[in-house]
Amino acid sequence: MPETSRISRKTLSIMILVICVFIVVLWNLPGSRKPGEVEPGPLVTPQSQNTLQERADGQKLSSLELIEQSEPKSHKVRIESWTTPNGTRVLFVQAPEIPMLDVKAVFDAGAARDGALPGLARLTSGMLTEGAGVADVDAIARHFEGLGAQINTASYRDMAIVSLRTLSDPQYRDPALSLFYDVVSQPTFPQNSLDRLRAQMLLGLEQDQQNPGALAQEAFFSGLYGDQPYGIPPDGTEDSLRDIAVKDLRRFHQRYYVASNMVIAMIGAIDRTQAELIALQLDNQLPTGTPAPALPAPEALQQAQREHVDFPSSQTHIMAGALGVERGAEDWFALYVGNEILGAGGFTSRLNQVIRQENGLAYSVGSHFIPMAAPGPFLINLQTRNDQTPQALSLLNETLQAFVREGPTPQELADAKRHLLGSFPLQTASNSNIVDYLGMIGFYNLPLDYLDTYLKNIERVDAKAIKRAFERVIDPNRLLTVTVGPDQP
Repeated sequence: MPETSRISRKTLSIMILVICVFIVVLWNLPGSRKPGEVEPGPLVTPQSQNTLQERADGQKLSSLELIEQSEPKSHKVRIESWTTPNGTRVLFVQAPEIPMLDVKAVFDAGAARDGALPGLARLTSGMLTEGAGVADVDAIARHFEGLGAQINTASYRDMAIVSLRTLSDPQYRDPALSLFYDVVSQPTFPQNSLDRLRAQMLLGLEQDQQNPGALAQEAFFSGLYGDQPYGIPPDGTEDSLRDIAVKDLRRFHQRYYVASNMVIAMIGAIDRTQAELIALQLDNQLPTGTPAPALPAPEALQQAQREHVDFPSSQTHIMAGALGVERGAEDWFALYVGNEILGAGGFTSRLNQVIRQENGLAYSVGSHFIPMAAPGPFLINLQTRNDQTPQALSLLNETLQAFVREGPTPQELADAKRHLLGSFPLQTASNSNIVDYLGMIGFYNLPLDYLDTYLKNIERVDAKAIKRAFERVIDPNRLLTVTVGPDQP
């Protein structure tokens, strides 16, 4: 009798991957969508506190993303949490439906910790994948590419993040995790990579000088926070970037990339025991260290301030605002719903109706709360024709004053809540969305039932709560207003 042929686990995993990709491709061919089904809008994740990222039409998705999208989530998010022996907080969601694992290591190591060397946190983060353990930058790239895995680093004002996405099959997961541990704990910081990344950041600073939006944001944060930690430019300055040496990267890593200063967020097709082992292995490879100290509370403006940056443009960029709230503030949901009505609700928001629809002064206008570990900013931004700047500023202030004084109408409140409640399920529809939430919940020490109670917290917001919250936080007579354009209005 001939020997029965057998398919190896590796071959079987590859076959499953190919079939999943094939199914998703067929599903998304023109004409394959169900009648009445519409294209979903872009998702905004919790880590977009500093930037909003949208996928351009036609951009190719990775195989891991295709697998995830082929099986949309419908289960309730059950978060498990524990603390490792060295003080790392872990948040984990078991998701067996998709053969993937997402791991995020979140450190209190953002630009607010730069001190006298602005740009140090961002350079340190960017250098992690330039060499780790015995692997150089090319070996790291080949390793993860060969496993079909993705590793990414990011740095913001509050936090630094190292994330891994891999198939959950141990033959792919284990070697991906092994090098992931080295990237987090044993970066080599090669000098040639530092020189290259430094040159890229210096070029970015030069390009920012030709970008009125970037100039407005830099002036706004500097004017609002001054010498306080959030006033430090995350991309550094020309002088600070030239001064940063390898020894500074090592010092920063040794101080802030430690177990007691880390949160681990995980979601995937593994069980609690496997999750504990992954967290323990990462925890053991880092020194215990000490948590970063709490950031000082920034001081609010005592009076209105105006700043103008001269720039030869046909439009003036306007950014106006004040201190907002910290993440987890008691009246956050009232501010969140209220801001949806004021300026975050797109075409239906008050600012858009007044400034764009009724007066045609701007193509777009929006308002944003950016809550962070310490009070982050509240800001309104728009661009308008230079000669229309005074009118746009006047309407901006009048609209804000009226909203703070009167609060929303019943119809505005009902519409805003309907939109927020309807869009929330999409924000927990994928592993990548959920792991972002886990990182946020762990880093800012939010309740573990944050996702479960989100809808109820939105539903219970009323007009009085919104008016009370805005009166507490926003004084329209003490705004910082930054304009970037050819003439000071």
